[in-house]
Amino acid sequence: MSEESTALPWPVVTGTGGTTPAELMARVARGDTDAFAHLYDQMAPRVFGLVRRVLRNPAQSEEVTQEVMVEVWRTATRYDADRGSPTSWILTMAHRRAIDRVRSEQSATDREQAVAAASSTTAYDEVAEAVTTNLEVEQVRHCLSALTELQRESVTLAYYGGYSYREVAELLDAKLATIKARMRDGLIRLRDCLGVTGR
Repeated sequence: MSEESTALPWPVVTGTGGTTPAELMARVARGDTDAFAHLYDQMAPRVFGLVRRVLRNPAQSEEVTQEVMVEVWRTATRYDADRGSPTSWILTMAHRRAIDRVRSEQSATDREQAVAAASSTTAYDEVAEAVTTNLEVEQVRHCLSALTELQRESVTLAYYGGYSYREVAELLDAKLATIKARMRDGLIRLRDCLGVTGR
């Protein structure tokens, strides 16, 4: 039995009896640590072999083997000889534990990949949006500066200030028809400058 397994807080109970798995299980169920040591020596290699075929990873297989043998010690009283041999019971436990580990590892991997994908997508989207917004702002500023003063003031008040054509005319002390014409011409020049296609 490994050094790690002997470090577990098992009751120190010794006993005598047979050494077949069934006899050992009966003694283990009564808390016999000597019997468990013998059972461990018999079963741990078989448990490890089964778990290793499922997990492939030697280190994880060793961990799961230890977990299974600890579970055997803790749940020995639940073993029912009428439902199968101790070997079948222990190997079934080992197989179930190995499958659980595979699922757990896969879930962890899936979560990590999902988080990584979400993080990289978010970061990319934020950067792309910021760059696009900055470029658009600079381009709009450049194009606005190419308009006449009346066109620039009219467009700015209407589209950035939220004023109606009539309110813009009043603010700039100009005729409504003049404002409409200036804004139409200004918007056409803006569209051309920004490279926006339109009818």
